[in-house]
Amino acid sequence: MEKEIITGSRTGDSCIHVRHSSGLEIFICEMKGFSSIEALFGTKYGSVNTMFRTSADKEYTTVPEGIAHFLEHKLFENEDCGVFELYARTGASGNAFTSFDKTCYLFSCSKNYEDNLRILLDFVQKPYFTKENVDKEMGIIGQEIKMTGDNPEWRVFFNMLSGMFREHPVKTDIAGTVESIARIDAELLYKCYNTFYNLNNMVLSIAGNISADKVLEICDECLRPCGDNGLETVFPDEPAEIVRGEIREKLPVGASIFDLGYKCAPRSGREMLRAAAAASVISSLLSDPAQPMCERLLKEGIVNSTFGGEVFYGSGYFTLNFSGESDRPEAVREAIFAEIDRLVAEGIDEKDFQRIKKSSYGMLIRELNNVEAVANLMLNSYMEDVGPYDAIDMLSELTADDVAELMRSELRRDRCVLSVIEKEE
Repeated sequence: MEKEIITGSRTGDSCIHVRHSSGLEIFICEMKGFSSIEALFGTKYGSVNTMFRTSADKEYTTVPEGIAHFLEHKLFENEDCGVFELYARTGASGNAFTSFDKTCYLFSCSKNYEDNLRILLDFVQKPYFTKENVDKEMGIIGQEIKMTGDNPEWRVFFNMLSGMFREHPVKTDIAGTVESIARIDAELLYKCYNTFYNLNNMVLSIAGNISADKVLEICDECLRPCGDNGLETVFPDEPAEIVRGEIREKLPVGASIFDLGYKCAPRSGREMLRAAAAASVISSLLSDPAQPMCERLLKEGIVNSTFGGEVFYGSGYFTLNFSGESDRPEAVREAIFAEIDRLVAEGIDEKDFQRIKKSSYGMLIRELNNVEAVANLMLNSYMEDVGPYDAIDMLSELTADDVAELMRSELRRDRCVLSVIEKEE
């Protein structure tokens, strides 16, 4: 077992990182004086990981879209009883989620964290798939897919992604489609489980009023060592160009909504973190009500308080998006184009840059005093192949010139997609 203490150079905050003999990466943050505990057990396996092989495979395996999400649902069942029933006995709140590039199982509690940690580690390592329970789940998830397909915010976002990405699976709903999940069976679930739920591809993150020694004792007790399977995941070649610049759809909504996004070059590790920090500043420069463009759009009634920006990135994708309600989304697009041109030509006002940077820095510092945020920070950092406190360092070192360069090189009009859900007449 390899153990190290990771300390943030700017704040002095620290956590414990352990490379467990089972192959699992473990991050622990003892937060004495806090009453709650948050734990996440995650795997680098999300909806985009549809093509993979291990060292034992000669060829790549391609699986149906939505299988990572399907597998997450099924792990909550075992031969004895449901996992939620076990958590109910200890007073914990359990949950799970599948994103584009990870699946996580978690609990929150204020007591009995030792028992809850044993439950978490146990059920994630004990898959139980049968034809009967897979067929039953297929109907449930099929209904979930149909419900999200009727959600205007969900539709406008994925319509935008379909306009950006020609090949990358990020353009497909995390849950897949009714047609794709129909191809899932117990055998395929076991193959994906045995491939991606190998402890060498997983991480445990736990924070709060805990003892690191006790956590590691429980890990020694519950973790089942396994060899590294040499997992490789690949993605289809994705061109830099977008598929189409504008997508419109009519739905019975109270107000027309839009999602406008820029397709940027994908990044990884610290480079991705640095770009995300710069893109976040750009988002604020364009969507903060205190900034001139947003203030004007609000006064003219072109946008309302729902207008905002988001940086969206992961394995093989990186976008900067703006969304909100508007009956004139083309005017929003033209305003954003013009403001980017102005900022590139005139430069970013240093006072605006420092105000946004300090606000973002303060938010990162505040999160270090939140148990849930710390647990998620440690897990996400591992998933992104960076250190838990690297984001603070990156933001501290960020300059207005860095932001301007990202704006100049990445926010191109020919890489912009406008997705609109219009009101039905």
